[in-house]
Amino acid sequence: MRESKTKGKNDLRVRVAKTYKLLIGGALVRSESGRYLRLIDPRGRHAGNICRASRKDLRNAVQAARKAWPAWQGLTSYNRAQILYRMAENLESRGELFTGLLRQYGHSSATAKTEFTKAVDRLVYFAGWCDKYIQVFSSVNPVSGNYFNFSYPEPTGVVAMTAPSTHGLLGPVSMLAPALAGGNCCVLLAGESWGALAIELADVVLTSDVPSGAINLLTGNYDELASYMASHMDINAMVTASGGMKEWQALGRASAGNVKRLHRLGEDDIIHGEHPRLVMQLQEIKTIWHPAGS
Repeated sequence: MRESKTKGKNDLRVRVAKTYKLLIGGALVRSESGRYLRLIDPRGRHAGNICRASRKDLRNAVQAARKAWPAWQGLTSYNRAQILYRMAENLESRGELFTGLLRQYGHSSATAKTEFTKAVDRLVYFAGWCDKYIQVFSSVNPVSGNYFNFSYPEPTGVVAMTAPSTHGLLGPVSMLAPALAGGNCCVLLAGESWGALAIELADVVLTSDVPSGAINLLTGNYDELASYMASHMDINAMVTASGGMKEWQALGRASAGNVKRLHRLGEDDIIHGEHPRLVMQLQEIKTIWHPAGS
């Protein structure tokens, strides 16, 4: 919150609610539609505003992610690990800010501290997998012939995500970290009630040497944007931790036309989501045949 002071007889103080922007293409921007959503804290007070992203904002974010993908994918695994470690360091240095926001929107002090600590650890965990998952999941395949056959994972590309409504910080981090570790670029739609935390996370992204557009953070209405994410022809995969079975089935129908990879994360995946399978679910397997020689 910012406070502006008006000089007068009683020196009144007027509380001005902060409006959080979107992160698209490495810049903090307002929604092109000019719309916004009000953030209401558990006490019923107006705590701030978040932009209500439109389909045009989503298209801009997808274009930014597609443009950034060659640079992010082209980094060595060691470089990607360094950047994720740097994100963890920058997040850890903002502990007071993020735990304060978690408390403001309904978490107890203990729960806020636990969620923040897990979010930092989650980034460190997947940073450690950046240069290891390829060795673990690659294979030399037995074939009948005078040649070698190798299979190894490659990133899917641009991944859309819808964050859960229950974990304002751990949710987005748990979805972004494995996708980034595997060389994918991300467009994440934060839950409406936690939009402030997702956009504060943008400051962590902008100060961590992440290539512009590799991470794009949107706030807005799930019903308006989720199905459009699923049907978008330039999004290669989608991960959702929002909604129930009805919403999941709707996303399945929307994604069928472009044969998009679609994954659903549950509560346990968010709380205990430290497993390399979360990296591999956003990978394609490439196989190479090579003559063995004489």
